[in-house]
Amino acid sequence: MTLRLRLGVNIDHVATVRNARGGLYPDPVRAAQEALAAGADGITAHLREDRRHISDADIAGLSELLNRQERPLNLEMAVTQEMLAIALHHRPHAVCLVPEKREERTTEGGLDVVGGHNWITPFVGQLNEAGCRVSLFIGPDPEQIHAAQRTGAAVVELHTGAFCDAVREGRVEDAQAELSALRDGATLAARLGLEVHAGHGIDYETVGDVAAIPEIAELNIGHFLIGEAIFVGLGPAIRRMRDLMDAAREPDA
Repeated sequence: MTLRLRLGVNIDHVATVRNARGGLYPDPVRAAQEALAAGADGITAHLREDRRHISDADIAGLSELLNRQERPLNLEMAVTQEMLAIALHHRPHAVCLVPEKREERTTEGGLDVVGGHNWITPFVGQLNEAGCRVSLFIGPDPEQIHAAQRTGAAVVELHTGAFCDAVREGRVEDAQAELSALRDGATLAARLGLEVHAGHGIDYETVGDVAAIPEIAELNIGHFLIGEAIFVGLGPAIRRMRDLMDAAREPDA
C-alpha cells in the first residue's frame, strides 16, 4: 500500500508581506488556520536570526494554535544557542536545523553535517530530550546523509532547489541528474532508518517528480503557495498542490 504523502505549508512569506508595511496584517497565524482547513498536514515556519519575516510572537501564536488543534508545528532554525533556547521553550513537534547566512535571500543549500558534526550532534541530543523530532536540511549527498544519521536525528529533509531550478530553466540533463540524486539520497536515507522529507523551490511543475519518490514521507512547500495565493487564494492553491501530490502517489501515476 502506498503511504499518503504529508504536506507541510511554510507560512514565512505571509509575514514577509506583513513586515513590508509593519502592523499586524496579514497574520501568519490566520494563514496557518486557512492552510490546515485546506488540507495541510502541518505548518512550517523559519524563525531567522534577523527576524526578517517570522517573529517570536508568531512562533508563540502558532504554537498555541497548533497545540490546540493537535497539529504539528515544524520550526526551522539555525544551529545557534539563541534558537536552541527558543525551541526548548516552545517544544514544537518538529525542529528542522538549517544553514543560515544573513546576506542570503533564502536558504541557499543544505546543512554541512559532515563539517559541523561535533556541534550539531549536541543540539540534536538536547532537542530529542525535549521531545522534539529533529530534521536536518541537507543536500542528497551520501556523506551528508550518513553524517545526519550519526547525529541521532530522526529525519532528513532533502534540498530540492537544484532540481527545481534546473526544471524551470529548461536544463533537462541537469534536472534529470538532480532528480536521480534525490531518488538515490531518499533510498539511502530510508535504508539507514531515517524518515525522508523534501522541500525548497517546489511548484506545480516540479511537485509530481518529487512526490513520486516512494521513500519521501513529507513535502514542505511555502513560497510558491503564498505567491499563487495572490491569484487564486490560499485554499485553492493548497488544494491543487494536494491533488498533484496525491496523483503522483497513485499506482498508475
